[in-house]
Amino acid sequence: MPKKLKDIPTFENEDEERKFWAKEDSTDFIDWEQGEIQVLPNLKPTTRTISLRISESMLNQIRLIAN
Repeated sequence: MPKKLKDIPTFENEDEERKFWAKEDSTDFIDWEQGEIQVLPNLKPTTRTISLRISESMLNQIRLIAN
């Protein structure tokens, strides 16, 4: 017999929703067996600038490999 899923409540704001999902188990509300893999091609990858200290020779090797 399939598990009876609970209804997801309506939330006033995102903070209230965050608190709800922090204490609740999503498997009580969502049947993950029915989930599908989705490709989202329009999402931009997250990038972050970092600083690295590497030798000049290693930097030159990296540049050669990159080109």
